[in-house]
Amino acid sequence: MKKNLWTRNELILTFNLYYKIPFNKINKSNQDIVNLANAIDRMSSAIAWKLVNFASLNPKIKGKGLSGAKNTSKLDIKIFNEFINNWNELSIESEILYNQIRPKGIVFQEINKKEGIDKQAEVKTRINQNFFRSTVLSSYNNQSCITGLNKPDLLITSHIIPWSKDEKNRTNPQNGLYLNALHDKAFDRGFIGIDKKYKIKILQKFMNIYQIMELKTILLNI
Repeated sequence: MKKNLWTRNELILTFNLYYKIPFNKINKSNQDIVNLANAIDRMSSAIAWKLVNFASLNPKIKGKGLSGAKNTSKLDIKIFNEFINNWNELSIESEILYNQIRPKGIVFQEINKKEGIDKQAEVKTRINQNFFRSTVLSSYNNQSCITGLNKPDLLITSHIIPWSKDEKNRTNPQNGLYLNALHDKAFDRGFIGIDKKYKIKILQKFMNIYQIMELKTILLNI
């Protein structure tokens, strides 16, 4: 196993995994961590520790009263800041790197084919959408952020600020919600909203009193 300094690619792979594993599931026995450790020839405990290093830089983790490690390197901080400030490009870079270490290569290899700008843009969009979905699912522990439902076939990954209106945060998991189809449509139509504390609000200006009462009844019984 390696004992030398971490490379940029290794940290990008680890940071990609960081946003796909809930904080409470970071441990050396986690199969995703073990798989990455085997792929880059490092101890799974080293991967887990590096994930906790990244957690120490995350304000969202600190806001929950949790804490990560305190011995982050300068390169850890650099990679963290690169992702935070450029989610779209680094999600693509990290997913391509992940594809290269998987035993069975999958669709992302076609990003390297010379098939024109339109084709590359289509593949990049698909990569970003896959990354966004997997990281949002992890953020909400694979459960609806409103009801706690954990049936993937009935749930939808949604953007808080729409894909078309905020290019910078298209793949930022903090711009995501995991909702059942009804709540997703209600949010999309503007019947419900999210405040700065991530609380669900029914927006009364869009409905009359009877519609509000009906929507409250539906939401409370799902």
